[in-house]
Order: sequence, then structure tokens, then C-alpha cells
Amino acid sequence: MSTAGDSEVEAAGSSPADDAAVPDEPVERLRAVVERVVEALDLDAAVDVRETDEELRATVEGEDLGLLIGRHGTTIDALQHIATRAALRGDAQRKQVTVDASGYRARREAVLQRAAEEAAADAVRYGRPVELEPMRPLERKVVHLYLRERPEVETHSEGDEPERRLVVSPVRRPTL
Repeated sequence: MSTAGDSEVEAAGSSPADDAAVPDEPVERLRAVVERVVEALDLDAAVDVRETDEELRATVEGEDLGLLIGRHGTTIDALQHIATRAALRGDAQRKQVTVDASGYRARREAVLQRAAEEAAADAVRYGRPVELEPMRPLERKVVHLYLRERPEVETHSEGDEPERRLVVSPVRRPTL
């Protein structure tokens, strides 16, 4: 027997029909989350989702995707975090989940690599550590990975979020 109180609880919570609408496959959960955000932002864009052995990648293509990317990529990074949680929930197998919009990730990576090159050159030239601008964790990771094969420099992060920054230091050679 249903009472008025019961129907209010059902309206506020999820119903069995809502649970059935959640896709079973991680790739489809990723698609559902990204498409829902694109629709909520009223963007004229298409979402393409691809899966490889290492990665699930959602790419959004369209005009005027600045709202989706956000200032300094904060919105797309937040969407990527949420999409990762939704796509990989309950999965034992973990893959990298990437959400991109009109090539933003590649453009940003190129900017970060140029900054890393300049910092590495300055650190070696002047023999002192060089601090880069504050970066989010994903961006610091790009720089750490980019410079790890450079034997003349080493990297580490300093400070607290959101002002945490990456430091590029020259490797001190032992004197003989």
C-alpha cells in the first residue's frame, strides 16, 4: 500500500527504471556522462568515444566549446574526473579515461612541453632550479613525464594546491 509519504521518497530517490538506464559497459557509461553534460550546457557538439587496451577516450567536436573546456581547462578536467568515476565504477580493470574537446588536450600538452623545455634549458644554463607556474596535477604529470628522460635535469613538485608548482632542477654532477 502506497501513501503520500512513500511517493515523495520515490520521487526524490532513484527508481528501478533509473538504474536500468545506466549502461553496463564502461565505454557506454563514459558516453552517457559526456553527452549529458554537452546537452546540459546546450552545446551544438558531437561526442565520439573510443576504447583501446589502455584508454577510454571521449572526444567532443563542435563549435564554441570554450564553456566545456573552461578557464585553463578546469571544466573539462572536472568532467574527466567525474567521467572516470562513472565509467570505471566497480571495474577491476583500470584504464586511463580522457575527455577532450576539439584538440584541447594536444594543444595544452604542446604548451606545457614548450614551458618544460625552456625551464630545463634555463636550469642547466644558470645552474639553479626553475619554478613553473602553478599547475593542476594532470598538467604537472605531463611535464614530469616529458622531462624524465632528460639526464641533465630532475623534477619535483612543491607547495599546496591550488598553488602547487613543478620545479625543474639541474642534476649536480659529482666533482672528481
